[in-house]
Amino acid sequence: MNNILFGIALAAMLSLSSFLMVLLRVSPLTEPRQAVPAFIVSVLLSTVTAGALLSLTFWKHYPHHTWDTGKITSVAVREGVFLGCSALILLSFHLLRLLNWWIALMIVGIFVLVELALIIEK
Repeated sequence: MNNILFGIALAAMLSLSSFLMVLLRVSPLTEPRQAVPAFIVSVLLSTVTAGALLSLTFWKHYPHHTWDTGKITSVAVREGVFLGCSALILLSFHLLRLLNWWIALMIVGIFVLVELALIIEK
C-alpha cells in the first residue's frame, strides 16, 4: 500500500505543480492554441489525483466497511476519475458558454448516482 500511496501522492504533487505552472505562466488569452489544452489536461490530472487522495483518506477513516486495502484503493481511484471527468465536463460546458447551475447539478448528480450504485452493488 505504501508504494501505491506514494505513487498517487507523487502524481498529485506533479500534476498540481503543472496546473499551477499553466495557471501562472501561460495566458490562454495570448496563446490559446497551447494554453487551453495544457490547462484542460492539468485540471483533469490534478482533480483525479487530488480526488483519489481525498477519497482514500476518507475510506481509510470510515469505520463502517469491511474492505481490504486493495478494494479501498480501487474505489478511491475510481472516485478520483469520476471527479476528474465531471470537472472536465463542467469546464468544457463553461468554455462553450453552456453552463448553468442546474446543468452543473445534473452533471455532478449523474456521477454521484453512478458511484453510489457501484458502491452499493458490492
